[in-house]
Amino acid sequence: MTDKNVISSLCQKAIDMRSESYAPYSDFAVGSAVLLSDGTVYTGCNIENSAFGPSICAERTAIFKAVSEGRKDFVAIAIAGGKRDGELQYCAPCGVCRQVMREFCDSSFKICLAKSAEDYKEFTLGELLPESFGPDNLS
Repeated sequence: MTDKNVISSLCQKAIDMRSESYAPYSDFAVGSAVLLSDGTVYTGCNIENSAFGPSICAERTAIFKAVSEGRKDFVAIAIAGGKRDGELQYCAPCGVCRQVMREFCDSSFKICLAKSAEDYKEFTLGELLPESFGPDNLS
């Protein structure tokens, strides 16, 4: 189990990543930080595209960066989002991101929705994606 200081630090990294967001169409900047079992953190931000379909969410950016380096031992993710010049809101992952998390994480994977390093809501993947379909269904 991860302690409060680790989660607070993860939330702050997600908040900081919002500055790297490329969101000229929605102006909704999202940052994420995913924690691995050895304490390594991969970060990501949302990257929009004028064709919309090729856009990618912050959560998938961070997870795919880790997977592209052979890492899949995920423990938790923090997500921070909101209008670029507005207040942060509890920004839950979209359905596609939840499904990507399900591909690489078990139901106890921790998802933290951050308004600040100290103000966040915590869920498990099982809570946000009940009765999910994943790799084990194809075994």
